Amino acid sequence: MPLMMDDSINVDDLFGEPTSLELGLPPSASTTKGLAQRLDEMRLLGCCQKIAWSKLGCIAYISQDAMRVNVRHLQCRPSDGKWVLSDETPLMPVSEAHGGHGLAHLSWNESGSDLAVVDLSGRISIYHIPFALNSVNGLRQPAFAPDDGAQIVGMMWLNTQRSVHAFYQAAKVQGRWAYSPFRRRPIGPFHPANKAALLCITRSGSLRLLYQNPDGRWDDISTDLKSTSYSDRLLSHAALVATQNGILVATYSVCQKIRFYRVQINWNPPQWDPAQQPKQMPNHFPVPSFRFTHFKVETSCTVPATHRNDGDITDDLQSASNPLYNLSRLDIILPASDNAAGSTANPWIVAVFSSTPQITADHPGQQGPASVIVRWQLDTAPFTLHPKFDEITSKRNSIQTKPRPVLRRLEDIYSDRYVISVDQMEYGNVLAITYDDSSVLFYDPKAMAVFNGVDDANTVTSLAQAGFHYAPDTSGCQHISFSPNACAAVMLDSDGQTHLRVMEHSYGAENGLYDENKFSAAIASLTLAFCRGCGSEVNTDDILLILIQQLTPDAQITFINEVYRALPINCNFTVEQDKLMNHPYIPKCLSIQAALGFNNKYKPRSFASSVSWSILQLRHASILYPFFFQYNKGIQAEPHDPDVLRMVLGNTKWALDFSLFILNELFDLADEFENLSADQEAFSQKLKTTNSVALIILLSSMSRAFLRFICRGLRGIHAGYNAPVTGDSRLQYAEICQALDTCPVRIDVYEKFLAGVDSAVRHAYHGAGFGDAERPGPEKELLVNARIPPVLVTAVSTILRQTVPGIKSDVDRMAIYLGDYGWLGFGTDRRSEWYRRTREVDIIKKTPIRMTVAQGSNGSQVGKSNNQGLLRRRCVRCCDVSEGTYPPRSVLAFRMIFKLGHLRSCICGGMWTLESGSNEGTR
Repeated sequence: MPLMMDDSINVDDLFGEPTSLELGLPPSASTTKGLAQRLDEMRLLGCCQKIAWSKLGCIAYISQDAMRVNVRHLQCRPSDGKWVLSDETPLMPVSEAHGGHGLAHLSWNESGSDLAVVDLSGRISIYHIPFALNSVNGLRQPAFAPDDGAQIVGMMWLNTQRSVHAFYQAAKVQGRWAYSPFRRRPIGPFHPANKAALLCITRSGSLRLLYQNPDGRWDDISTDLKSTSYSDRLLSHAALVATQNGILVATYSVCQKIRFYRVQINWNPPQWDPAQQPKQMPNHFPVPSFRFTHFKVETSCTVPATHRNDGDITDDLQSASNPLYNLSRLDIILPASDNAAGSTANPWIVAVFSSTPQITADHPGQQGPASVIVRWQLDTAPFTLHPKFDEITSKRNSIQTKPRPVLRRLEDIYSDRYVISVDQMEYGNVLAITYDDSSVLFYDPKAMAVFNGVDDANTVTSLAQAGFHYAPDTSGCQHISFSPNACAAVMLDSDGQTHLRVMEHSYGAENGLYDENKFSAAIASLTLAFCRGCGSEVNTDDILLILIQQLTPDAQITFINEVYRALPINCNFTVEQDKLMNHPYIPKCLSIQAALGFNNKYKPRSFASSVSWSILQLRHASILYPFFFQYNKGIQAEPHDPDVLRMVLGNTKWALDFSLFILNELFDLADEFENLSADQEAFSQKLKTTNSVALIILLSSMSRAFLRFICRGLRGIHAGYNAPVTGDSRLQYAEICQALDTCPVRIDVYEKFLAGVDSAVRHAYHGAGFGDAERPGPEKELLVNARIPPVLVTAVSTILRQTVPGIKSDVDRMAIYLGDYGWLGFGTDRRSEWYRRTREVDIIKKTPIRMTVAQGSNGSQVGKSNNQGLLRRRCVRCCDVSEGTYPPRSVLAFRMIFKLGHLRSCICGGMWTLESGSNEGTR
């Protein structure tokens, strides 16, 4: 008898097709291997989100072995300027806290700074992003939960009490897009002390609230959801959402019943002000309690739905559900709000029922739709009594009865693909449904109609409605999470690998033809998304990713022009200059303009990008000095902190050198244009081909105002030297004053020069008949296109012929000419090029950092700091760096960094990330 291993027997001939080893299994078995496991997971536990993208831009996901949490983020690669997903960073505190328990679910809070991690035992730990996207601090350690019923089936963070600027839609009016802004009130309930709070529902039907006290410690309360029997209390899924009338809760039990609750959270005391607490008495922290306004509105889940003879859908409680279908997803969908009060329409409960892939493959005769989306609308119905009560004579003429809440079932939606995820995004305007083949369909939540492109070219409510979509993908989606503005998505496949997908659009170019309406709608939808992100303080790197990868330079300028109109920003700051200091949108617009012209760390920016980048840095210095004076006011013993003074010293040197850089360029331009003083036409033509950052900075009222603020701050620094300072503070202060005293141009001379520029610009506007209503146009041209408008050509002539020669006797021009301005980063000469490749400048402190070039993991050259013991952070957007100890050593330094807004973000608004090798930040 021949052995099985002999050549005379072909194993493939016995079990399958030649050249295969599939052992005769059904073809669909291999393709549904990961899918079956994912569907089982979704069927057994409502909280099983393995990947989550926060509004700050941090992507957290659970590893394939369910033992670790890794984080990634979008970043601009310094070596080539391309936007990619960062390398993964494991969060070691999570693994240590859960001690080998499998992790099941991730959830970010509203702001995206706090992450809740849930394991399979129902234990919850909470972490906070302190100063970098790939670094977390533990806020709450998981408590031991021996009860199997402690598993979490539903979870929701409480919102923070802050109103935001919102935009409902963009509509075309007389050929131009008009945007509809409004201020949306926050939706409660809120923690009175504005601390974190997390609401969750367990498998055993318990409602828990985890909340942080003002002293940082965590506490919790719990109550049982009302039910009729023990089996009704065993839940597999729960959905929660906050509304103006309380928290809506929908649950699904093992008895296949959906119940609806409305819950109120009351705090005692309802307000918290630590300043009013008596110091001699212990603080009485707010304590919450639950109150159910109504409960146990229930309905059965018959799949597929039964129909009456009249065609209406009925939900007979006696009907039995199809055993092939199991609930895999439960959500509450709120309609989009278009006013300050929020949504007033009734919400929908959306349940997804899926069949089992193995059953479908083995029993082709029982095949049906893979997934059924069942919807109920929360409605009210009049309260009716049994007809027998009509026979009872009542002494009252009428009985007042309150309407009762009911769940009205809508028409089911069938699909031959398995639903993996249901996400409401773009501020409630879009419902995204992701399927097992990695396809993503976008629905209008009102009618559940699929967005197929621009149906109405005159109204834009979302990216999906304007024609943005995801191209087909074969990565095999098991988990998905969308970016803060829904422009991108990150997916986890069955092997635990992440895949980045970015929305696409034809931008009007289809089948060799061009449609201006589709292009215009695409730009308007991107503008709407950016404005919403700015108003809600959401990270906008995903929008920037699309702008850089998919738009031409001309289309990018069209986008920027739309943004300035939509927000709206009055670019004329010849008056009301103090509004610049607190303007919420100007730095966001300048940041995205600067990022669009960034090539890489070793090449200069585009001209327009250099203008925006320089104004951002001028703004940083302008704000620094007032905060410095404010926080040192009234302190007698030690008025100045050494770390803060180092920051002031670096910014003072930068501000002085930038001022000299402007003067040096203007002196050169005055010499260059001197021979054209008699020929105005030749002067204008030459000016059109001249790219001068200094000229744009001086002509723009915005940047000129920042220069004036800096001069005011420098005068205040010099006048304050008589304050009592000792030790390192005195040395730092002395160096600041030395830099001011040895500057080739005195501060009062520079202010005189700025006054002359003001006069030249004012006379140019006046001579052309431009009043306050006409000035924003030329000012916008300076900021958006970095071009000198015709109305200001005479101002340039006056500046070069009169203003610049007028200060020559008061300055040391030779010292200005010999100055080294390469470290500012605006030059295109060899000295600036060498500086970019060998050294970097701390973007906050403006102090040079010596670099040693090392080889990166991907073969690129990576700069490393020579300073040991300092955490080194790099901005994911502009790629600049900052070094320091975090948190700062002193309270004053921490307050300064926090007030400036640079604890977690760069001066450009991009988020920080710790450089590779800085393990301190993940502990």
